[in-house]
Amino acid sequence: MTEISDEGWAVLRLNRPERLNTLSVSLRKALVAEVARLEADPAVRVLILTGTGRAFSAGLEVSEWDSAGGPAAGAWLHDPVAALRGFSGPVIGAINGLCVTGGLELALACDLLVAAQGARFADTHSRVGLLPGWGGSVRLAERIGMARALEMAVTARFLSDQEALDWGLINHLVPPEALLPTALDLARQSLAAPAGGVEAYKALLGNGAGLPFDQALALERETAIALNSAVGAAEIQARIAALRGRG
Repeated sequence: MTEISDEGWAVLRLNRPERLNTLSVSLRKALVAEVARLEADPAVRVLILTGTGRAFSAGLEVSEWDSAGGPAAGAWLHDPVAALRGFSGPVIGAINGLCVTGGLELALACDLLVAAQGARFADTHSRVGLLPGWGGSVRLAERIGMARALEMAVTARFLSDQEALDWGLINHLVPPEALLPTALDLARQSLAAPAGGVEAYKALLGNGAGLPFDQALALERETAIALNSAVGAAEIQARIAALRGRG
């Protein structure tokens, strides 16, 4: 289910509430195709991902584990995390409830996370004797630090909404009725930037994240020279005036 606004944002909903939005092959196929469609639409610059019902996602659909050629034909072939990471604009996860294991990996693929009060988070891979394959181990440690990532990984315990905020797993914690309004407010703030600016900054942060410090600095300088030299003084003055107008 997708809602597209003429403001430049789209809301994409995982819609298997009867199965806690578990990531079945069919749901992953649909998500990958829909994100690709939205990325190809120049009018859509911000993507908001949320769930339907009481869960964001409870993870992989385990009932399909042995079907269709095993996990290699499912999880690896239809990778929803790679699809989200391929969206050039900001991806905002609106976590409406339970966010577990594969669902947590999906959330970690988002750039910003807003959670509703009552949401809970867990990585239960170790409890069932599996390892994450959508980048969860890397992005969890990157987001909350190695010590806390290890605690989540080895205990498989559920984090409360407040713990998730305190640990830096999520950016904002809000009442359930404020979940989408807050995500939309973040989207609109992003859309206030000149077209291409937010996308370029997101790419710069992502490209520099895995580099040694000196190389990241060099990348920033090279990228800034290329982009900044194309902007005239009059454009900069007009944009500064608009910023002052917003307070």
